[in-house]
Amino acid sequence: EIGPVFQPDVIQFADALPKTRSGKIMRRILKAIAALSDVGNVTTLADPSVVDTLLEDRKKMDVEIG
Repeated sequence: EIGPVFQPDVIQFADALPKTRSGKIMRRILKAIAALSDVGNVTTLADPSVVDTLLEDRKKMDVEIG
């Protein structure tokens, strides 16, 4: 069991994650998406369209949750 400090408020499922061309997951982009803030430079991503999809899904979740 996880303590209340470490329990996530929301879990967002995704078909893909923002990865660099070498396959590393860009955690700073995931944090920015979770906070609905500017994701910054995404030119190093293998597939930049993943960020748009994740942002759209996150915004939908924000509306549903309230």
